[in-house]
Formats: sequence, C-alpha cells, structure tokens
Amino acid sequence: MSPMEYRTILKYRPTIPLFPVDEVCPVCHKVCLDSFGEHVVHCRELPRFKYRHDLVSDVHFDIFRRTGISAKKETPVNFLIELLEGRSTLRPTDILVFGWVGGKHACVDLTGVSPLVGLEGSAFTVGHATLKAASGKVTKHKKMCLDNQHVFIPLAFDTFGFLAPEAMDLLSRVQRVTHSNVMTPRSIDVVFKRFSVAI
Repeated sequence: MSPMEYRTILKYRPTIPLFPVDEVCPVCHKVCLDSFGEHVVHCRELPRFKYRHDLVSDVHFDIFRRTGISAKKETPVNFLIELLEGRSTLRPTDILVFGWVGGKHACVDLTGVSPLVGLEGSAFTVGHATLKAASGKVTKHKKMCLDNQHVFIPLAFDTFGFLAPEAMDLLSRVQRVTHSNVMTPRSIDVVFKRFSVAI
C-alpha cells in the first residue's frame, strides 16, 4: 500500500481524526464528510458502495455450501404482499438457510455498519453501532418471519470486526458443523477467519 493509505489506516483504527474540520462530501453533496473519514467508506454515491456487504454475503454463503448446510442466496420470501401491485414489498433475504432452527428456515440478513458514524465528539463505545443495527433489523423483520413460520437472524457486524450476539451464535454453530463435517487442521476457526478477512 502507499504511504498515504498506510497513514490513513493507522489513524482510522484508533479513531484519530483524519481531517481538521467536517465538510460536505464532494461526491454526494448531502452528508457531512466527517473528520474521521467514515462517510468515505459508506457514501452511497461512490461506485461499488455495496461491495463489502456483497463480499461478506458471498463468503458466508460459500462457507454454508462447503460445509454441506443447505442454503440459498438472495431468496425472495414474499411475506409482505402489496395487494394493489401483486408483488412482494419486502426485499429478498440475503441468505435463506433451510431447516436451521427446529425445522424452520432461517432468514439471515447481513448488516455492515461503521462504529464511527454519528460519533462526533460523543464517547466511543465498542459495538454500540452494531447492536443498534441488529436491534433495528429484529424490530423490522422478526415478527413477520415468525408469522410465516421462519426464523429471523440478523448477521450484524462493524468495519472494526465486532459481531452482534446473534451473528456470533450463528457463526459458532456453522463452525461446529464445519469442524464435524470437514475434519482437517485448517477447519479449526476457519469460519471466523474467513468472515474476518471478508469484513
């Protein structure tokens, strides 16, 4: 990496401000380009905005596939139907895992957040943004999934690698299945290692 990239990463991880003052983002012209530089990672107007989300989703689905867990990616579940339009108003689940909890299918929703968004002088708390995102997803989707005989699992993480408890439980179970089905020295912690690298 270049010296500039290296200096930026060294500042980013311990939350040292990258810019002296907050300014409006020159790309989207909507959001403040915060002094921590976090908006640059998440600006919706930048090309490949969904790159990290899609990469983590692809890696997680590949782990399921290699482990022998039956799952399908980007699956429409059609729980919310707009009668006038005759189509689903709920976007597809990121990964649908068949028969995951008590014979019920699990809708796994990946959510990547920044731990620095909205920091602006307030105290930094590890995992706060991730837990808030996971809670929001549960509020939004859990009841609808339960009403349709499915289980909802928010797979929330932040750019520093913090995982919400539901994500830890899911990955731990996948790791146990991996260790049972693929007994090699490399199978130990392979799920968490691959997931961390993808993040």
